[in-house]
Amino acid sequence: MRTATKVRDWLPGFLLVLPSVIVVGIFVYWLILQNVLTSLDRTVTRATKRVTNPGGVENYTNLLGDDGYQHALFNLLVLTVVFVAGTMVFGLLWAVLLEKGVNAEGVFRSVYLLPMAISFIAAGIVWRWLLSPGKGEQAVGLNQLLAMMGLERFQSSWWQSPNTLSMAAMAIPAIWQLSGYVMALFLAGFRGISDDQREAARIDGATERQIYRHVLFPQLSPIALSALIIIGHMSMKMFDLIYAIAGQNSYKASVPATLMWTQMFQQNNPTAAAANATILLVLVALVVVPYLIYTNKTEKETRG
Repeated sequence: MRTATKVRDWLPGFLLVLPSVIVVGIFVYWLILQNVLTSLDRTVTRATKRVTNPGGVENYTNLLGDDGYQHALFNLLVLTVVFVAGTMVFGLLWAVLLEKGVNAEGVFRSVYLLPMAISFIAAGIVWRWLLSPGKGEQAVGLNQLLAMMGLERFQSSWWQSPNTLSMAAMAIPAIWQLSGYVMALFLAGFRGISDDQREAARIDGATERQIYRHVLFPQLSPIALSALIIIGHMSMKMFDLIYAIAGQNSYKASVPATLMWTQMFQQNNPTAAAANATILLVLVALVVVPYLIYTNKTEKETRG
């Protein structure tokens, strides 16, 4: 009798979530398993009998030892650092300005958030023109704007620069598109702090700078961590923006996600592409899993 009662209690809920469990199980975790198994395959070209992938862990060591892949990982590191730092700084700066109460706040908030409504592909096409490397009479986009302002010495080849600045320039459109999202997170955090705390700090003689430093910013640390994790993992798997700006064959703007496309569809090497995808999955997991652990721990402490 008790068993039948327990079944009636959990069965409706279980049947309700069962379709989503099956779909996620097949199209997420099963495909991840298949990707890992594919990355361990041993492959040989039919015509020349040349071993293209020796199989097992050696597929990963060969890929990690490849100069092109190391170049892509370094580009990803530069892109992630500049992108995360830029979005956090500009997002916090705009949130502080709006939080202080400016006229037409709704207009400024909409202007900052509007880029989020544009897809990476559409934004990439526009920024490809803005970051055109032409100088002098050939200058267009930002270089033409700098020339009109008499700042020709600041003209750049942008993402086509022959140094690490190429990926820093590639982060500019990403910062433009996502800093509004970070601004919205910080602004919600500011609005969630009661005015009583500010008034109490002012009565104690704290300056506005000290209020932000010792009262407001410490309470925004969970929001800052969430924004940092979300923006960081988006940077690691960024593909469409780089593809739209630099194209599919750009070595200077190569990152693991774009290199995966080349391995899969141009080199016809799905095993290398699968190994690349698995490494990328591990990198993203290193960022996301600590955040999930932190979130679960915070929720338990809140409920407790």
